[in-house]
Amino acid sequence: MRQLTVSKLASEVGTSSDTLRYYERIGLLPAPERSPAGYRLYGDEMIERVRFIKRAQRFGLRLEEIGELLSIRERGLCPCGRTRSMLEEKVQGLTEEMTALQRLRDDIQQMLDEHATAGQREGWQCGSGLIQLGRRTDTSTTSEGVSYECL
Repeated sequence: MRQLTVSKLASEVGTSSDTLRYYERIGLLPAPERSPAGYRLYGDEMIERVRFIKRAQRFGLRLEEIGELLSIRERGLCPCGRTRSMLEEKVQGLTEEMTALQRLRDDIQQMLDEHATAGQREGWQCGSGLIQLGRRTDTSTTSEGVSYECL
């Protein structure tokens, strides 16, 4: 079995040494053996563990959730059910976020459509839904008496 220093492991999995040390600090990686000089020495099995962590992050799992899955696996159990429920929650969250973003996009498009003269100064009055703040160069003021320049 190979023994990898933190820099070799980092290179092997495409991450930084600092990231691996952080994973160790928060418990995602077990404390490795140390060389006589004090260098961390990781076994080949850590390559797959770190790759698992990175894949789980790519799917949007937080490090805390990844730690939960690793803990289940270390107890000799299969984390498939918990993984599935976490991923279902992620899909639901993404669906809600996409819906909110679509509403925002629609609102912005509606504002642009209502002010079809976008880019022409007279089409964008401060009284409309879009307010640009700056020093006023014309005579218009807001209802509060504050002057703004439509840029």
